Amino acid sequence: MPHKSPSVFATLLGYAPGGVAAYSSDYDTASDIEYPKRSAFRSYLDGIYMGYKWQCVEFARRWMYINRGTIFDDVAMAYEIFDLRSVRNIANNSRLPLQAFCNGSKNLPQPGSLLIWEQGGEFAETGHVAIITEVFPDKLRIAEQNLDHQIWPEGRSFSRELPATTTEEGEYWLKCSFNDATILGWMTQTEDDRDAEPSPESNKQLFNLISRRAKVQVKTQKSWLNVANEDEAAYVQAMHGHKLSAVTADQYRYYVLSETAHYALQRAANELHGLFMHATDYVLENPSLLNKFNLPASILPKIRQSWDNRLNELITSRFDFAMTPQGLKVYEYNCDSASCYMESAKIQGKWARHYGVHEGQDSGKDLFNHLVNAWRKSQAKGRVHILHDNDPEEKYHALFIQQTLKSADIESTLICGISSLRWDSLGNILDAQGQVIHWVWKTWSWETALDQIRIQSEADEAVADKYRPLWQRGQAPRLADVLLHKNIMIFEPLWTLIPSNKAILPVLWSLFPNHPLLLHSDFVLNAELQASGYVSKPIVGRCGANIQMVDDSDTVLEETGGQFAAQEQIYQALFPLPLVDGYYVQVCAFTAAGKYAGSCLRVDSSMIISKDSDCMALRFVNDEHLINQ
Repeated sequence: MPHKSPSVFATLLGYAPGGVAAYSSDYDTASDIEYPKRSAFRSYLDGIYMGYKWQCVEFARRWMYINRGTIFDDVAMAYEIFDLRSVRNIANNSRLPLQAFCNGSKNLPQPGSLLIWEQGGEFAETGHVAIITEVFPDKLRIAEQNLDHQIWPEGRSFSRELPATTTEEGEYWLKCSFNDATILGWMTQTEDDRDAEPSPESNKQLFNLISRRAKVQVKTQKSWLNVANEDEAAYVQAMHGHKLSAVTADQYRYYVLSETAHYALQRAANELHGLFMHATDYVLENPSLLNKFNLPASILPKIRQSWDNRLNELITSRFDFAMTPQGLKVYEYNCDSASCYMESAKIQGKWARHYGVHEGQDSGKDLFNHLVNAWRKSQAKGRVHILHDNDPEEKYHALFIQQTLKSADIESTLICGISSLRWDSLGNILDAQGQVIHWVWKTWSWETALDQIRIQSEADEAVADKYRPLWQRGQAPRLADVLLHKNIMIFEPLWTLIPSNKAILPVLWSLFPNHPLLLHSDFVLNAELQASGYVSKPIVGRCGANIQMVDDSDTVLEETGGQFAAQEQIYQALFPLPLVDGYYVQVCAFTAAGKYAGSCLRVDSSMIISKDSDCMALRFVNDEHLINQ
């Protein structure tokens, strides 16, 4: 039988029970006119985000919303749904239990259950999800999107059937239609947890951070970083020695987390990246919200253009988490000019080898390779100019990134400051060797450039409506002129100003209320936040500056000074970092190209992590190893 051509994107394929339409998601045939930018592919129903048109996850969430009034949390990949354990009741924002049953379970699937495939084969990287519509002893029927893009036969309310076998013991086994794909099982919203899979996070003990100390040996007094490598030499100079911790007494200290906690970090980072991207799109589509981000009006068109053209060009970013037995909560997303990459990807691994720490695995062992792959996937085709300030930490950070570029076969030039740059007669910006700059990676935050624009806007009202570079041949450009030049592509892109701004946190909470990874956040200090305790943060702030922590009795627990006191504030529910062996410990998760890439720790005797907070080694160890100790 000849293979049928897929139906054109958005073609109606059929209707599942409840009158829920399924559409073709053959993206190759999507109209550039109807879908001119990525945001046009976002699917909403009653103002609630369902997913991307017309993917399998979008269909499953839309079916549940229409038929049950519930939706499951947003996920990066379909197979990750199998790890969820609750759905949200839209009517009252309450949580209802969602049980997972492996293929072969005695707890049979029901109409309305979610059928989940593992990643791999036909569903490489993503997995797949379908809605179960009918269940029989020898088969079941499902409805889905994003498979073969074929119109369903007339009068049929399902896309296909899967063979099933019911054993004498009552086990229900499904056969996959594809030899290279695996059915994980089904998920049912029910209180009945007989034969259900436990939550990956059910053992709260596995989320305890544990402090360890390496054994003191004679060799540990020796130098252990290779100063013949420029990045390591710069690191040794900045730290005044061969050490990971700045505190002499802590040279032998490290922390461990379970493999379950590691998996939770991976899943959380991947899921949260998607949530922050959705919130960014929502903000850019709502001018009243965008106004709360205190961005110069003159660059808003450039931000929107950056989002439309360069959404997938994020090289790396960092989530900051509090991990405790009471839950895993994200504080913020550093999409722009994050730090600690070298400490995580290189230094802590060398520290462990030198000090003879072989317990578990280095939490940053894969970060370097993930960054290399992110560069290979990027659109940077020519020489990348790495701009950094005259700061010891920025220098070794820049040199480390240069190594990732070199491994990706991308040429680069390191530039300290911008005084050596010049305008040419055509309006290009040249480096000291006369090369035109086209690609830039920077350690400076975008906000540094925006401050220059704000000053220029105050002096010239015309600039307030449209940014104009101060172009003068032979003269040095300003940082803003470089970063906002129309012919220069910057990593990280301009749109990262939105998810890096703390104003995104109340937006996230409004879009995904009571999400288990989020903390209640608001633009105003409401009664609920006062009752729980809260943290006030400047919407644009860095390195823990100008933060105040207040408990439920209105007592200030901790506060920091800084240069962001004039900024508008947001308020976030108080969820303190765990205090472990004398230090408050923050777990950081890095992403590369939007996916989890590695982890590190920041520690401080203060409850607030700042620029001067220490890094310590983090190891992921086997669950049983921790439990049996």
